[in-house]
Amino acid sequence: MLREARSVVVLTGAGISSESGLRTFRGGTAASAQDLPADMRALWAEFDPQTLATPEAFEDDPDRVSRWYDWRRLGCLHAQPNPGHLALAELEKRMTAAGRSFTLLTQNVDRLHQRAGSRNVVELHGNIIEWRCTKTGRMVQLGAEPLTTFPTPSPHAAGALLRPNVVWFGEMLPEAAVLAASRAVQSCDLFFSIGTSAVVYPAAVFLHAARQNGAGAIEINAEATAASKVVDVCLRGRAGDMLPALLQAAIRD
Repeated sequence: MLREARSVVVLTGAGISSESGLRTFRGGTAASAQDLPADMRALWAEFDPQTLATPEAFEDDPDRVSRWYDWRRLGCLHAQPNPGHLALAELEKRMTAAGRSFTLLTQNVDRLHQRAGSRNVVELHGNIIEWRCTKTGRMVQLGAEPLTTFPTPSPHAAGALLRPNVVWFGEMLPEAAVLAASRAVQSCDLFFSIGTSAVVYPAAVFLHAARQNGAGAIEINAEATAASKVVDVCLRGRAGDMLPALLQAAIRD
């Protein structure tokens, strides 16, 4: 299927990032983690992470939310792309060189795909590496060091703050990202669902739209998901194992 595909769309979720040591956003493992800084450990233990990922939480306590997100940002910068990320970057390179189309849709905010070398990446939920001005919307590239002021004043507007450039609960997904993803899905002939349950918007919509348009579909996940009944092929295992093996098999003479 991969050898014959002329236009591939890949959707990735938290599963591929967890192989780089990043904890999934939901789930209880992070709350009991002992490798966190003391103040962050207290946040994980006392609060449901989802309660910190809202515009209301930031408005009520921008200090606490900023500290928590800065810790997450530093964790993403410390993490390294894994073989799954690298295989997708290599697949894009080969397909592009052959005049074929490749689009990577990601629900992850860590930018590990870009660091692995992927170029045509659509960030459905934004990214945590960039922060933006709450008044002007202008982006700010933060350094590798921790922020020192919480909340962090924006350099672009008096009285404004910086917030992570991520989509919080209750916020709309970036219109440009959704449009780019929809266009890619409409024209693809092979769709991958990797490390995601693909049951929430927009993941479920993209998978079903690809299938309705006649595209083949492959799932790579360690466990069965709702998408498993929709795709043609289920590959059970880690993306870091499955993707390099699949790539090598596809390019073998």
